[in-house]
Parts: sequence; C-alpha cells; structure tokens
Amino acid sequence: MIFVLKPEVPQEIIERFQRHIESGGFQTFLSTGTEHTVVCLIGNTAAIDMDAVVQNHDFIDYGKRVTEPYKAVNRSVHPEDTMINIGGAIIGEGMFQIIAGPCSVESEAQIIEVARSVKASGAAMLRGGAFKPRTSPYSFTGLHEEGLRLLLKAKKETGLPVVTEIMNQTQLPLFEEIDVIQVGARNMQNFDLLRAVGRFNKPVLLKRGLANTLEELLMSAEYILSAGNSQVILCERGIRTFETATRNTLDLSAIPLLKKKSHLPVIVDPSHAAGIRGLVAPLARAAVAAGADGLMIETHNDPARALCDGAQSLDLLQFGELMKDLKRRIAFEGKTGGASLMKTGRTI
Repeated sequence: MIFVLKPEVPQEIIERFQRHIESGGFQTFLSTGTEHTVVCLIGNTAAIDMDAVVQNHDFIDYGKRVTEPYKAVNRSVHPEDTMINIGGAIIGEGMFQIIAGPCSVESEAQIIEVARSVKASGAAMLRGGAFKPRTSPYSFTGLHEEGLRLLLKAKKETGLPVVTEIMNQTQLPLFEEIDVIQVGARNMQNFDLLRAVGRFNKPVLLKRGLANTLEELLMSAEYILSAGNSQVILCERGIRTFETATRNTLDLSAIPLLKKKSHLPVIVDPSHAAGIRGLVAPLARAAVAAGADGLMIETHNDPARALCDGAQSLDLLQFGELMKDLKRRIAFEGKTGGASLMKTGRTI
C-alpha cells in the first residue's frame, strides 16, 4: 500500500505519519521524487482501511494498493527513474555507462594496463574480480585482499570508479573504498548478504541468478532497498536454459520488463550471457536497442592467457572497436569521472 502526499508537506508531518503507521507493526519506506512524495507501507496491509486513512489526513492526496510482493523497487511507488552517481558517472534513464575490465585481477601490470586502455576507449567504470566464485575448488579464485589493493591502485592511476564482487557479508570491511559492490548471480538469493549490503549504503550491482525469474530478482533488490539502500543497479547476465550452444541464454525481454516494473537502472552483461568472444559485440548492440542503461564487458590485455573466462573476454583492441561502434549508435558526451553515453539520439 502506498500513500501519495500533497505537494510541500512539512518533513515533521511526514515523520509523524510514518511513526503512526509503524506503531501498528508496519515498516515504512519514503520515496521522494521530483513531483511526488510517497509513503510506502511494507507488511500485510489487508486490515488497513485505506480510504479512512486518506480522509483522516488532509496532507494525503490519495492511496493505492500495490499488489506485487516487491514494494520499494516498484515503479508505482517511485515513478521517476532512479539515477545513481558513481564517482561522477551517472547511470539511469537517459545516461548509458560502460563498465569494463578483466574477469579476475591477476597482477598490477595487467589491471593498470587494462584500466588505462578501457578509459581511453570511453569506459566509465573498471570491473575486476578479487574474490571469484568458481564451480571447481581447484580453479583460480582470485587474489583476494591483494586484488582489492590492485584495483584501488588502478583507480588512483586512472580515476575510474571500481566495481568488484563480494562473496559474503564478513568481507564488507574490505570494501570501504570500493565504489560499487557486485552481488553475483550465485549470491542473488543470499538474503543475509543482501541485508548487509543494504545497510552498507554503497551502490550495489545485483546480478540475476542463473535460473531465477524477474520477480525473484526484484524481490532480492527489495531486500537491499528495505534495509535502507536505494542505490541498486539490476544486471541481466543470461539464464540457464536447455540450449548448450552458448554459456547462457541472454533474456533481452528482461530489459523492458524490468524497466516497466521498477525504477531501478538495468544493465546487461553480454560476456557471461554468451561465453563466446565473437557474440559479445552483437549482444551488446542488441542490449542497447532493447533499452539497457549500460553494459558490463569483460576485457583483458591477453585473453589467451587469462586465468579466468578468457574465451569470453575481448582484447583491448576489440573493446576499442566495440566502443567506436557504440558511440556511432548513441550520441556521446564526456562526463567528469568517466565517459557517458547519452541515450537520446540513438541510431540503431
């Protein structure tokens, strides 16, 4: 249930109304947009007489029941698109950002070379795995704390904000200087971790699970927002189907559906979706055409010798060529802290 307030309601009245609602055993979530302020009630609201609440509080414009199980991420609660500022790179409707870098941080020379190159090509953020969830316990699982240190050194060298994956909530103290915390596909329903990053108040990139529905993805985002963190980016990275020609199947329909259901930005990871280097560029173009707010692309200075996911990584030249192609399709405008591709003026 939501209550849309009339314009210019004093903050003390809003807070008093929230306390009144919460005294009945409900949790409230305040959404402040450019045109409306909305108080969202979280809990079993079946017993609440919505009309009576509206009539008894003259500062309420109207009430509405939200039937979907996700409330805080729901577009009906927050009609305006959420815009997230990450070190000067803004992601959300109207702004298109590229996140690029290797699957794993392998050495100082590697990550700094990649960071300098992807920035020169126009990427706005640097990705790189320090902690790697791997199917086999014998595979390379990252450099851990040393990997984080090298990512931050690459950030200092280039100015690029850093995106990297967390494995569990005990690692949060290590992520104080990281710009965006990635919750990977295997952790999408790690609810303790979701609550923890929700309390951490740092942008979160939430990947869709390998076999999860869109509603389950939105419910996972709800965990983060309900804990107090509204800076969530949803990532479609392909789902597991019966098809074996590709690593996963990229669900392009997820992009417009998520943007219809939620106010959160939606990006696409074509690298993990395909698992094949030659498919990354066409899937990236398709994601742009479907309305994505950004892309996350695995890029390596020597994919043939990569310790993780080399087969799906673009080399630096290939990434540069893809960026040139994307810039031809989207009007380009430079922004502080990274490049920003404007959606307006697409020629796809």
